[in-house]
Amino acid sequence: MQSLTTPPLSDTRASAADLADLLHHLDGRGYKAYNELHNTEGFVFGEPFPFRLHVDHVQADPFAPPSRLRICIQRAVTGLPTHLLDDPVCCVGLCHGIAEAVATAMDLVGGSGDRPMLQIDRPGQQILRRSCIQITDDEVSIHFSARLPAAGRRILGHKAIDLLCEDLPGVVASGLVYRNLDAHRLASLCTSVADAEALRAQLSQQGLAAFVADGSRLPRATGASDEPMAADIVAWQSPETLSVELNLADGRPITGTGFRQGVTVIVGGGFHGKSTLLDALRLGIYAHVPGDGRERVVCDSTAVAIRAEDGRRVSGVDLSPFIGALPHDQSPSHFISDDASGSTSQAAAIVEAVEQSCQLLLIDEDTAATNFMIRDHCMRQLISDDREPITPFIDRVRQLAASGISTILISGGSSDYLGVADTVIAMDNYQPSDVTTRAHELVVPSQQGPTDPWPPGQRRIPRRGSINPQRGKRTSSVRARGLREIHVGQDELDLTALSQLVHCSQTRALAQALAYAHEHLIDGERDVVEICAAIAVKVDEEGLGILTPDRGHPDVAQFRHVELAASLNRLRSLQIVSEPGVSA
Repeated sequence: MQSLTTPPLSDTRASAADLADLLHHLDGRGYKAYNELHNTEGFVFGEPFPFRLHVDHVQADPFAPPSRLRICIQRAVTGLPTHLLDDPVCCVGLCHGIAEAVATAMDLVGGSGDRPMLQIDRPGQQILRRSCIQITDDEVSIHFSARLPAAGRRILGHKAIDLLCEDLPGVVASGLVYRNLDAHRLASLCTSVADAEALRAQLSQQGLAAFVADGSRLPRATGASDEPMAADIVAWQSPETLSVELNLADGRPITGTGFRQGVTVIVGGGFHGKSTLLDALRLGIYAHVPGDGRERVVCDSTAVAIRAEDGRRVSGVDLSPFIGALPHDQSPSHFISDDASGSTSQAAAIVEAVEQSCQLLLIDEDTAATNFMIRDHCMRQLISDDREPITPFIDRVRQLAASGISTILISGGSSDYLGVADTVIAMDNYQPSDVTTRAHELVVPSQQGPTDPWPPGQRRIPRRGSINPQRGKRTSSVRARGLREIHVGQDELDLTALSQLVHCSQTRALAQALAYAHEHLIDGERDVVEICAAIAVKVDEEGLGILTPDRGHPDVAQFRHVELAASLNRLRSLQIVSEPGVSA
């Protein structure tokens, strides 16, 4: 029988041998005894690659969410190139590559299915800043999860020794030591980030809202996969009339299709690539991994994909640009609904996006409310304007363009938008052609709707208590479930419409940001714009760790303030006080 008493290790500098000795003593004890692994100074591992292991949180039992651990290693030990570590742009790509390598090494450790023994926040096709890899002036740290071995609820100390003292140093060697990494892959990731940033920075200078480089390969493997199609992919070739030349990060020129600011309409037959193109543009706010096919597809960083959302919560939004007088004396300038229709939800999404300084709207008619998008000539004759409270988007799209807010939309079943479009692109077998001239021969160009500046927005100020994170006896219960769901106390928040979220780590970060807003910023004085901007600045200045002060949380990733605002706006508990504001 093992001794039930072990020497305390808190606040002492312990070695890997001390860790092994402690785990030996813990063998056979109840699972909670793993808490004795806590040690603020960490466990120091020696040659050939010295590092410190910190146990930040121990899971309550074998079936609880896994324990959270952290490895810290001196930059000099890793051998990672200083010029990549010190460049803020390249460092994002470098960290992505490290996370990939560590994840691959951890896959070899063992475990089964969805219960791996070791796990890091595995990146996908988009390159994001993540909390799982952090770099300071002195060291590199990785934050990861571990399922500490047990039989039932009894500690398997010897297996824990294998996991932490034998397997983990191998992970460090494979995933953090430069000479063992794929240097070409790391360099390519850094280049992808740098090129995407460089191309995106040139858009507004060239009067563009988006850009697709020649040679891009947009189709995906399946409708449910973000991986590129393996074969028979048609490479993008720009029509001459829309071709522009931009420069990559190293100054090399590159040609492709420039989507000009204003109103662009995408047309074409079914299954010919309209939605594929819009999907690529939707994710053009991110850099992509080499080989994705969309590495050089970029759009304005503020772009928002808009869709109808039957049943969503709308709180205190000024819908007067789209909605006129309503029954029962409800004010469209302070619209509230627990069950918004498709048209009102889409109108709210646009107003909320403009509130957050969005400069590009992306709309697919397949996910839009028809009665919000168009109202044709016959319907206007049948139902007079004074009997229809909805002003369709087609009557406002030119006004938005005149105010610097561009729109790219798919229109496959109606010719209405051809007349208000600056550019019309036809997709045929995934290839674009400029059909603007022909479209304007068929439909007379129109400046339909007002062209005066978009009306000033209102300050939307959340009341204190608008976020209630209490659940049962827990005063703060905020968590994400998958990519599209957040639970805030008793409130279930559906983020299905936020199609520009690409990784569960972003959703987890948004959940923590809502908790941060509740605790620090929602005071009855700050408006939604100020709250979201304050969090964005805080994250930029202090890192994602500001959202998870326990610092043992290994799995949050960057998000935009527009997604944070969209999450806050969809909370069913949100209560808004409106005040006159300034133009968005």
